[in-house]
Amino acid sequence: MRCRTPFPLLFAAASLAVPGCVAPPRQAPAPPAPPVVVTAPPEPPPAPVDWRDRPYTPGDWRYVSDPARPAAQYRSADGVAVLALDCDRPARTVSISLAGPAAALTIRTTSTARTLPTRASAVADAATPAVAVATLPAADPLLDAMAFSRGRFSVEQPGRAPLTLPPWAEVGRLVQDCRA
Repeated sequence: MRCRTPFPLLFAAASLAVPGCVAPPRQAPAPPAPPVVVTAPPEPPPAPVDWRDRPYTPGDWRYVSDPARPAAQYRSADGVAVLALDCDRPARTVSISLAGPAAALTIRTTSTARTLPTRASAVADAATPAVAVATLPAADPLLDAMAFSRGRFSVEQPGRAPLTLPPWAEVGRLVQDCRA
C-alpha cells in the first residue's frame, strides 16, 4: 500500500498557518509627553522711571478766591491740601507749600527743572504739622512752566513720595492774579 500525502491539503494548511504565525505589526511608540515646565508667575512691571510716566497723585485742584491772598490748592480725596500755591499780592510773590520738614523742593515740568530752597513756616501749636515753603517772585518763569507743562508737573522732596500733578487752569489763574 502506498501512502499518499495530501500535498495540496498540506500546502493549503501551511499557507493558512503562515499568516497566523506572523507577529502583528508593531505600532510606533507614543511620543513622550512634553516636559512640564513650571514657571513663576509674571513679575509686575517695574515702576516708571521717568516722572512723565508716573500716574497723577490722587486729588484735584481748587482755587481759593481771596482779594489779598488768592490760592490754588491741590487736595486729596479727603479734602486735605497736599500742595498749595499762595499769592501775596502786595509783595507780588507766590509761595509753594507742602506739609513736611523744610527740605529743598525739586519742581520738574516738560520745559524745565529747578530745585528750590525752603523754609519752615511758623507753626501755631504742636498739633499743627510742619510746612515747607518756597517763595518765588510772581514773574518767575518756573510758575509759567508749571502752568503750561504738557500733561503734568512733579514736585519732589527728599524722604517723601513725589507729587505728580496735572497743570489745570487753577495754576495759571493764580499766577495771572498774582501778577495783576
